[in-house]
Amino acid sequence: MNQTFQEKLNYYGSLKEPFFFMISYDLTQSVVCPLKKLPPFIKYEINKKVNSSNQNLVLKKYPIAFKTYQKKFQVLQEQIRAGNSYLLNLTAKTRIETALSLDEIYDKAASKFKLQYKDQFVCFSPEQFVQIKNNTIFTFPMKGTIDAKIKNAKQLILNNEKEKAEHIMVVDLLRNDLSIVAKKVRVKKFRYVESLQAGNKTLLQVSSKIAGTLPKNWHEMVGDIIIKLLPAGSITGTPKKKTVEILKGIEKYNRGFYTGIFGVYDGKNLNSAVMIRFIEKSKNNRYFYKSGGGITCDSDCFSEYQELIDKIYIPS
Repeated sequence: MNQTFQEKLNYYGSLKEPFFFMISYDLTQSVVCPLKKLPPFIKYEINKKVNSSNQNLVLKKYPIAFKTYQKKFQVLQEQIRAGNSYLLNLTAKTRIETALSLDEIYDKAASKFKLQYKDQFVCFSPEQFVQIKNNTIFTFPMKGTIDAKIKNAKQLILNNEKEKAEHIMVVDLLRNDLSIVAKKVRVKKFRYVESLQAGNKTLLQVSSKIAGTLPKNWHEMVGDIIIKLLPAGSITGTPKKKTVEILKGIEKYNRGFYTGIFGVYDGKNLNSAVMIRFIEKSKNNRYFYKSGGGITCDSDCFSEYQELIDKIYIPS
């Protein structure tokens, strides 16, 4: 009998067997593998302490035209005005050029969460998805980015009403998501700022920390827990189901594993990340970078377009 992704996670969790897992955005592709049998073509790092190398890992970018992006943006604004969604994470696929191989990109990228799968893609994510520790589940939504060199950048991003509203919506969405699988769900830390390297830029990123209590036998239902939380709210929007439908119609490309999740269960705890900051290699050896950002009624089209391009980088 072929087990589903969910059943495999439950099975290994019930045995307390350490395993690696990843699943695509649309939940149609997945990999689950005991760590003792992990093939060499899967490389990962989880919650690594990051030391900047100060390398300037240059990418040549060929983003979609602003007019093309603007048309998509306007459709999303119509959906918001119609009350069908309040926040939509619009993404796009950008062709890039680099002299580096995927192996070299993986080795050089400085990131808390890294993954390379075969010669297909590399992900270097700053965003944790969920962590389970001592029967407590945590999630860490990230919404709000600003160039650190801007004067008073931290104050600007924290006081920006559009960014604050977007962050509140995501926190509320993920608090509700956690309430599906956990009890006593609380926002433990609201809108704290962290810095990260984006190529030759330093960015400030706004995050929050949400926690809830799981039953002691959560190991036996770890697959159920993960599936109920997918797709990740921070890379879809709210309300989730309708927003996913809208994005599918407007993005017109397959996200694949981009904005899916990957993680590791060590027999006691689980840690995972959202697969953003993502480079994919096509069958004809071209490289594509998938990136995006949240759209609300207060969003400025050009600023959102620029953010999509600014997020195309290799952290160093």
